Amino acid sequence: MLPLALRPSQLGTVGPFPRRQKGIDNLRNELYKYGMQIVADASAFLAVVLDEADREWVIEKTFGYAITSPEVLPYEIANALIAMGRRGRLTDEEILKAFEISQKIPVKLLPVSISDAMKIAMRFGIYGYDAFYIQCCVEAKLPLISLDKRLCDVAESLGINLMR
Repeated sequence: MLPLALRPSQLGTVGPFPRRQKGIDNLRNELYKYGMQIVADASAFLAVVLDEADREWVIEKTFGYAITSPEVLPYEIANALIAMGRRGRLTDEEILKAFEISQKIPVKLLPVSISDAMKIAMRFGIYGYDAFYIQCCVEAKLPLISLDKRLCDVAESLGINLMR
């Protein structure tokens, strides 16, 4: 498994989706061992999985980092994909395929304090999902990568380093 950051030569043959490669688990373990970690939110995952405009930027900024996220990540990705389907952006088949591929991207899912995240959400008027990523950064003492400007603004106001 690889972090979000993949070289173009490491991408699979199914659209922009990454292919699992031999020995990648060892690479991931080494990255975690040496502290090269970053918290990525669902927007970063979706940009890569759906080949969105910011895909290359996300890949460039996360290359060499092990990806960490709160345990809510797969649920938020699923929710976002369903919403895209309801808006006619994706077919049912594309939704399921994108979710399947997103689950192949290696990520260390961490539990976070829900009550502390709720306090952040209420204090800054943001969604609970967004607050979970901020709380993950706080608890793990890691930087954040996100395409959500409001989330980045709140994170920055709390002293969280951002990948820019």
